[in-house]
Amino acid sequence: MAIVLSLTKAALAILSQLPGHKLFVSLMVLTIALWVSNNVICRYFSLAIISFLWGCWHGTTLLTQINILSQGDSNIIATVKSINLSDDNKQHDKQKVVLAINQIDGRRLFPPVRVSVIWPDELKPFCAGQQWKLKLRMRPIHSLLNQGGFDSQRWAIANRQPLSGKIISSNIINNNCNFRQKIISGIKRQIGIYNYHPILLALAFGERHLLDQKNWQQLRQTGTAHLMAISGLHIAVAASFGALLARAIQFFFPANWVGVGFPLFFSWLMAISYVWLAGASPPTMRAALALTLWLTLRGFGVLCGAWQVWIWTLALILVTDPLAVLSDSFWLSCLAVAALIFWWNWVPLTSVRSQTNPADRKNWRNLPLRWLHLQLGMLLLLMPLQVGLFHGVSLSALVANMWAVPIVSIITVPAVLMALLTSLMPAVASWLWYVADLSINMIFFPLNTLQKGWLAVGKNSILASYSGWLAVIIWRFQWWKSHSIAVLVLCLVLWGFSYGKQEYRWRVDMLDVGHGLAVVIERAGKVIIFDTGMQWSAGSMASKVILPYLSWRGLHVEQIILSHDHRDHTGGLAELIEAFPQADIRAPFFRREQFMLCRRGDSWQWQGLNFEVLWPGSLTQNSKNDDSCVIRIDDGKHSVLLTGDLENKGEYQVIREHGGKLDSTILQVPHHGSKTSSTPPFLRSVKPALALASVARYNSWRLPSKKVRCRYKKNNIAWRDTSVSGQISLFFSIIIGK
Repeated sequence: MAIVLSLTKAALAILSQLPGHKLFVSLMVLTIALWVSNNVICRYFSLAIISFLWGCWHGTTLLTQINILSQGDSNIIATVKSINLSDDNKQHDKQKVVLAINQIDGRRLFPPVRVSVIWPDELKPFCAGQQWKLKLRMRPIHSLLNQGGFDSQRWAIANRQPLSGKIISSNIINNNCNFRQKIISGIKRQIGIYNYHPILLALAFGERHLLDQKNWQQLRQTGTAHLMAISGLHIAVAASFGALLARAIQFFFPANWVGVGFPLFFSWLMAISYVWLAGASPPTMRAALALTLWLTLRGFGVLCGAWQVWIWTLALILVTDPLAVLSDSFWLSCLAVAALIFWWNWVPLTSVRSQTNPADRKNWRNLPLRWLHLQLGMLLLLMPLQVGLFHGVSLSALVANMWAVPIVSIITVPAVLMALLTSLMPAVASWLWYVADLSINMIFFPLNTLQKGWLAVGKNSILASYSGWLAVIIWRFQWWKSHSIAVLVLCLVLWGFSYGKQEYRWRVDMLDVGHGLAVVIERAGKVIIFDTGMQWSAGSMASKVILPYLSWRGLHVEQIILSHDHRDHTGGLAELIEAFPQADIRAPFFRREQFMLCRRGDSWQWQGLNFEVLWPGSLTQNSKNDDSCVIRIDDGKHSVLLTGDLENKGEYQVIREHGGKLDSTILQVPHHGSKTSSTPPFLRSVKPALALASVARYNSWRLPSKKVRCRYKKNNIAWRDTSVSGQISLFFSIIIGK
């Protein structure tokens, strides 16, 4: 039954849309019919449908709430959930704050919906627990949808935080901070003197906002970032610490009071307290639920195999929170435990000594070997998930985790927990925080040399990443002895799938970069990039979108073309140059000596494609919209016209200069669909079959212009834009005979 519940809930993760009311009612009728049939198999099918519908109801309820809340300005009563980590609860710049909406327009909302807002500087400093009466303008959180990119919308829904909002007006109802905020503020003042106090706050309370970007990058690239986010490992350590503490307390009990119940209850209490301190985030709640099930089974003496406990835990989590199937952390946690069970069952660590002398199995001298065996198994079996979620693997993860996990589990987390328990004794707590800080310093010391072990891999490596599972199965059944030819053929087939022949001659991808432009022209794994997206203080679209896309598809940049000198088109240039220093750069303006010119009359061939520059006629120091580099790409059958931010004046000049040469299959919509571009004469001259616009969703300029959309429709030109479709990919088929 647990398997049925788990599988039907997992189906939600792959549905493109939820069933409508008619299908929902039909499935309910079918469920009742199957249940009353008194057939065991039919009842299992009935249970599966009920489980599926339960998940659909959760999804439909959340989407309904999103639609209602995002229709216009709303008067709400909300509770602040975010912790203020600023000194003395002051705010020095705009901060993202999460609110739980309890009421909307006088109606109570259940369950509460979370919304993230940018807290205005002029408002009273926030703290967790405050209640505010606000007028909010809300909209659904949306994601930049690109291959190799992070789906922030999926993350937001999985974490029940699907909305973002703008505060129009505000009035505070209750100014009191909650107990958790007061604890965190007090501890932060106490540990601020330590070098790694941001990590201590992350381990104690799950608050990672103060983490240094350099340290976080080190942790990610060495595969140890999971240690600094409160997860199942930390909850298990807290429970174990609670059990040991309970055993120590039982030492003072009368003999007839000593039993297994008190340690189990105390360990659960310690774990739940830790979950509360961590803000009861979805990952910690799932870990607490799994621990509760296991402790309950132990308490009642129910004997279950490891796989039975695992599948029942999976089913319990998905029944209580069906949308967990959308969470990457859920799959990481569940599959990590499954990998452990699989590894110990299928690849047990045995030796002649342990077989001849069972007592030797508990020999402490074997611990390093057992630890290596465990980490090796996790590395091999979790590789497919790492490649799929993070688009890379850490070659140093084995060594880094062998070093870091014992320190965090045995020293850091227990020291943090004891420091929290002894907060009323400052001298003791201060010494424990020092020990925890020192242990983190021990962790980072070798990570500095292991940091460069991160290997970014593309989609072609996904099948190869399953080699660990395949090797275990082949070794376990000894197929390499009895079916050696079949194993060889299987490996060749998998290799063929990974590096199959492309079914297109070349392709063009307009990436979803919000307000800006980035077009990738690809042929045989080589790439020309037209514009590089936006830049902001903390990064650019190159690091967020373009480089992950190139890495995921295993592409190499040979040339970068900049249409004009505006930040939303040149923002990612520096990072692309750093990643591909040999790439040629072409632009219609002077900035660097190595820039090649993009000037009317220039033409060249690249990978069998013809490139012709149609505009501008002259170069400037800082080119504007009408100085955009206009390029026509032609393969002899299909053509693409790239226009940058060309406006009406520039369009008329291009028509005057080139006239009948503008015919193109595909047109990149000039200036993001602004009403200052896409003039009727220009559209009649180009006569495209399809127009592609790079537009940000919910942009403040209300692009694309409705008038411009109507103009394209009137000229029978199909329209696609990134605000609706995300990344747009065009495949140009192989031409027979060429």
